[in-house]
Amino acid sequence: MPVDIERLAKLATKPGVYLFRDGRGTVLYVGKAKSLRPRVRSYFQPGADLSAKNRELVRAVDSVETLVVGSEAEALILEANLIKEHRPRFNILMRDDKQYPYIKVSVREPFPRVYVTRRVTNDGSRYFGPYTSVGPMRQALEIVKQLHTVRSCRYDLPREAPERACLDYHIGRCKAPCVGLQSEAEYRGMIDEILRILEGDTEGLRSGVEERMRLAAERLDFERAAELRDALAGLDTLARDQRVHRAQGGDLDIIGLARDGELGAGVVLRVRSGLLLGRQALRFGKVLRESDVDLLASLLSRHYLGGGDAVLADLPRQVLLPHDVEDREVLGEVLSEAAGRRVEVTLPKKGANVRLLELAEQNARQVLEDRVTAMAYAADRAEDALFSLQEALDLKVVPRLVVCFDVSHTQGTETVASVAMFENGEPKRAGYRHMRIKGEWGNDDFRSMQEAVTRYFKRRIDEGAPLPDLTVIDGGKGQLGAALAALDGLHVRDVAVVSLAKKEEEVFLPGRAESVRLDRRDRALHLLQRVRDEAHRFAVRYNRKLRARRTLRSDLGDIPGIGPRRQTTLLKRFGSLQGVREATQEEIARVPGFSEALASRVLTYLGR
Repeated sequence: MPVDIERLAKLATKPGVYLFRDGRGTVLYVGKAKSLRPRVRSYFQPGADLSAKNRELVRAVDSVETLVVGSEAEALILEANLIKEHRPRFNILMRDDKQYPYIKVSVREPFPRVYVTRRVTNDGSRYFGPYTSVGPMRQALEIVKQLHTVRSCRYDLPREAPERACLDYHIGRCKAPCVGLQSEAEYRGMIDEILRILEGDTEGLRSGVEERMRLAAERLDFERAAELRDALAGLDTLARDQRVHRAQGGDLDIIGLARDGELGAGVVLRVRSGLLLGRQALRFGKVLRESDVDLLASLLSRHYLGGGDAVLADLPRQVLLPHDVEDREVLGEVLSEAAGRRVEVTLPKKGANVRLLELAEQNARQVLEDRVTAMAYAADRAEDALFSLQEALDLKVVPRLVVCFDVSHTQGTETVASVAMFENGEPKRAGYRHMRIKGEWGNDDFRSMQEAVTRYFKRRIDEGAPLPDLTVIDGGKGQLGAALAALDGLHVRDVAVVSLAKKEEEVFLPGRAESVRLDRRDRALHLLQRVRDEAHRFAVRYNRKLRARRTLRSDLGDIPGIGPRRQTTLLKRFGSLQGVREATQEEIARVPGFSEALASRVLTYLGR
C-alpha cells in the first residue's frame, strides 16, 4: 500500500476535508470529517470493514491530502466546492436536468429583460421555475406579452443603445426605451407587475387590468382592449391552476429520491407562500452500491452548496427530508447563515408534510422513468428558434426580422441578386426582392454583393421602413466584407450581419477570425439554412428567367419582322423558346401582333 500509514497517525483531529489521489495526482475521492485523523485512518486499518466500492478506492489511492477548516459547516461547504471542481470518479456524481426551462428576469439591469433560459447563473437575476410543464410557462409569458411591452433586445441600456428602434417597436411589442421613448421609472413599474405575475399574485393584478381595459375602450382603442380582455382570461386560468397546486404550509423545499439499479433520481419541490412553483431534478448514475443516506447527502450538497447564488437567494424556511443524514444540523446552520434567518431541516413523521414527501418521491420516480422528457421531443417553435439564434450569434436583439442576400449569374452574365425576408421565423414573401446588378462586375461576386446590399438598404432608409434585425449573406468572409463595406458607406451601424458558407455550414461574424460552427441539430442553424435556401432559390429562379428571355430573343432576333416587342409578347405567351417551338401555327397567329404568315415564318426559322 503506497500510503504512508505513519503519516496518517499525525493528521489533525480538527474538522476538514481530505482528497485521495492516484499515482498521477488525479483526485479520486473528496470527503469531509469532523475529525480528520480517525476518519482518514479508518480507510487503511488492517481488517477494516469496507464496502466493495471503498476497497476498490483504497487499492487505487497513492497519496492523501487534507485541508483543515474552522468548523463542520466550513468542511461541508469546502467538500461541495471541491467535488464540483474535480468531479472525482468515486464520489456520487449527478447531473442537473437541464431540459427544464426557467423564466429569467434580469432585475439588476436598469431596463430588465424577461426571457426563457435553461442556464441558471449567479448574476443576481430572478429565476422562476424550473417549469416541468411547458404549457404554464408559455401561458405566463403570453400574459406578460399581452399586458406589458417588455424589451427583447440585449443592449446594455442606457449605456449602450441603437440609433433607431427595432421592429418590435413598430409592431407594438416594445415602447423603445432604447431610444428614450419610455422612461426607466415607467419601465420599472411594468417589471414589478411582471414579477408579481410570476410569483403567483395574479388575483392582485385583476382590478388594474380591468381599469386599463375600460380606459382603452373609452379611447376607442378596441384592439388593445381585446388584448387586455384576453389577458384577464389568462390571469383567471393561472389563478385556477395555482389554487389547484396549493400546498399546506408556507415556504418549503421538499426532497424526494427514487432509484432503480444503477440509476437514481432526486427532486427538490419548491413551495413558496403555499404555492408549488416548480421542481429541480437531478439524476445519478452508477449508484447500485450507494446507500440512500449517501444519495440524499450528495443531493443536498449539490443542490444547496453547489447551486450558487440563484439557489441561496431563494431559500425556504423549512427543508423536508425523507430520512436523516449525518450533516442535517450542520446543513441547517449553513442555510440559516446564508438566508439571514432560521432554516429548519426536518424529518416529518406524520401529517400533511409526510404527504408532501410522498409527492416528492412520486416526482422523483417520474424523473427516473422519463429519461428523455417531453421537452426533447417538442416541435421546433419559431419563437424558440429566434431566441436560440440570438444566443448562438450573441445578437443584441431578437432577430424577428431577418433578410438574406444571394447573388447568382451565368458565367458572368445575367447577374442578379435576391433578398429573402423572414419575420418571426417564417417567410414573408411580400418582402422578397430581386434586382439586376447594374455594374459591369462580371463574375465578381463581392462587388455584386456590395451593390445589392447598398441598393436594398438605401431604399429601406429612403422609405422609412424598419431595417432588419439580422442580415444574412450567402457566402464566406469575402461576401461578408462586401456587405459590411456597403453598410459602412450608408453609415448604418446597428444592423447585425453574418455570412453562412454552404460547404461546412460555417457562420462568419464581423471581427472574428474563426467561424462559428453550430450543431447540425441546432434550431438556430436550421433557421439560417431556411433563410439562405430561400434567397438562393429566389435568385436562381430570377437568373433562369432572364437567361430564358435572352435565349429566346437571341434565336428570334434574326427572324424578319420579329422585333423586341414581339419577342417579349411571345415570351409572355409561351414562357420559353421550347414553348414557342411546341406551339402550333394557329396558336402563334392568335397572339396579338401576329398573323398566319408571321406565325409560319417563326416556325420555319425555328426548324418546324
